[in-house]
Amino acid sequence: MKKIISGKVREVYDLEDGRMVIVTTDRLSAFDVILPTLITDKGKVLNALSNFWFDYTKDIVKNHMISSDLKDMPAEFQKPEYEGRTILVKKLKMIPYEVIVRGYMFGSMYEAYKKGEPFLGHKFDKTYIQAEKLDEPIVTPSTKAAEGHDINVTLDYMKNDLGSELGEKIEKAALDVYKKCYEHAYRSGIIIADTKFEFGLDENGELVLADEVLTPDSSRFWDLSKYEPGSSPASYDKQFVRDWLKANGLAGDASIKEIPSDVVQKTSEIYKECQKKICGK
Repeated sequence: MKKIISGKVREVYDLEDGRMVIVTTDRLSAFDVILPTLITDKGKVLNALSNFWFDYTKDIVKNHMISSDLKDMPAEFQKPEYEGRTILVKKLKMIPYEVIVRGYMFGSMYEAYKKGEPFLGHKFDKTYIQAEKLDEPIVTPSTKAAEGHDINVTLDYMKNDLGSELGEKIEKAALDVYKKCYEHAYRSGIIIADTKFEFGLDENGELVLADEVLTPDSSRFWDLSKYEPGSSPASYDKQFVRDWLKANGLAGDASIKEIPSDVVQKTSEIYKECQKKICGK
């Protein structure tokens, strides 16, 4: 067994037998800086949400989950600190794209729309206001960069690169997963405005959903009760920390020493509220 990734949030271990162990930590990154203070139970929330969605969408596309039971993992992980934040997964040949599904006119797409420009190959004939729901969600991939920032590309670019058959499978799977999960979240009081998925291929060349799924770190979650088109809706994610960093002139400051306990507690509560609404616990 060897650690192969130590990311902003996750630690990944290769068991060298076709399986991996992924540990989701309580780390939080904002403005490309991993903050020095952990957010209580954040990793457990992200893990619980991903596991819920993997099970909820397994009828649409296979996923990489093998087990979340520590007893199924090497002895090194059978310790209390790994409980609730660790999963055993199938190792895949990862597809080098993040697949972003956007259901609402927001962010960089809205900025392009206001200028009358197409957005990554998508043109909008209808008149939209900020944060308004699109008639149909769209897929906009981005390349996964080993260093630096990912690069947004058109859907056609990805299909030409991967081949139209695989590209279309990915597009359909991403849209089908988004739509099914959107309906569940909406009934639970959360709007999934957009999200990103990662896929891989198993030993038989079949498409498999991997990484994390529909968490506040990989998605834009809005509070349905406070949603109002034409404004920037309240979100269930690290925006509370980002706002505090900006208000204190610390955005992107790698020398920051500590996040105040009240900011940590509020952020933790936001993540837990999201889990409670979606998972029911």
